[in-house]
Amino acid sequence: MSLTADRHGSDTEKRPSRWRGLILFWVLIVAFLGAGGIALQMLGPPVVTGAAPTAIVSPPGTPKLEAHGVKPEGQEAAGPKPESAQPASHQMPATPERALPAAPGHGDGAASIPPTPTRELRPGSSATGPISGPDPGLLEPGKGPDIGMLPRIGADGRSPSQVYARGFAAEAGLPRIGLVLAGIGLNAAESMRAIQGLPANVTLAVSPYAAPNPALLNLARQEGHELLLSVPLEPMGYPLNDPGEHALLTGATVEENQRNLEWAMGRFPGYAGVTAALGGQLNGERFPTLAEQMQPMLSNLAARGLFYVDPRVLPPSEAGQRQPALPYVWNRSIDLIVDDPADPASLEAKLAALEGIARDKGSALGLVGLASPLVLDRLAAWTNGLAGRGFALAPASALILPPGKVPE
Repeated sequence: MSLTADRHGSDTEKRPSRWRGLILFWVLIVAFLGAGGIALQMLGPPVVTGAAPTAIVSPPGTPKLEAHGVKPEGQEAAGPKPESAQPASHQMPATPERALPAAPGHGDGAASIPPTPTRELRPGSSATGPISGPDPGLLEPGKGPDIGMLPRIGADGRSPSQVYARGFAAEAGLPRIGLVLAGIGLNAAESMRAIQGLPANVTLAVSPYAAPNPALLNLARQEGHELLLSVPLEPMGYPLNDPGEHALLTGATVEENQRNLEWAMGRFPGYAGVTAALGGQLNGERFPTLAEQMQPMLSNLAARGLFYVDPRVLPPSEAGQRQPALPYVWNRSIDLIVDDPADPASLEAKLAALEGIARDKGSALGLVGLASPLVLDRLAAWTNGLAGRGFALAPASALILPPGKVPE
């Protein structure tokens, strides 16, 4: 009886010990799991090699990575598109050292103007004989109902200043003399007389205000005359001296002047260059004094493959030489105005002075404002005797100079 009681008491004493062990076991398990969870929380989720990246959704108000120059993986960095991705319109074939800086003050219009070609597109031609008519490959439509077809550089690199230039190959060492006759088209009879009565190397400047006369201009090309477009620029004494409603003015915006420039350029096709000589004494002297207006115009002309004849008689530099050429575009300023005044004695003196300039400096360029009968008769006789006096009569394109230094 006592033995049984002892065993029963011993079993009773062992039960609480087993429960305590079991409880301690589960406490350790729970503690271990808790410690593991904390460790995982601190270490973050495991990285699986080769798995697709998971999109991260930022909470509202979180700054975007791109704003700090960091691009999301797999996306291109923000910035300008490569040149090949730009629109094809207005693109030029890439040529090393071909582009000049954009003209300052050009405004929004500058973006539509192609890079400015320089020395690769030297004006002039070696092909003699008649000049070819307007080439569709050198034209593009203007923007606006009152703007015609505009000149452009062809996809093959040809420029109007080359295709429509008078061929010239003078004997080496001969001083060159060029003449630009303005006002062509304003008087059909006098224009016809100039075309047929003057040597082919005399360059003709056509007024944009003349009534369209393709037959007259085609005749001029057949006779071998190089054609220029006269663009109306603000002259000295404006508005008393009025260059017309489409003139480029110092008080207008760059965009307004560009539109008027394009109006003039669209009046007729097939000219090699541009001048501001309208005819008479309207030579646009004031407009070029404002660089922020003049430079966008020059940049536009250069981008279209044209050269520029500056009708201003510029004073010589401090060294006694010609003033540096204008920037951006192949150009040349005239040396004197032949018919100002237009009496016989003055004409003789001016023509003799032109020969003297050519003899001293190697070349000279004169401007004739109006094709009057008196002036045409004297010019015909004078030009026919130039070769015998040791001079070469040259078209304007043969006297054009490279662009000067771009102002800082």
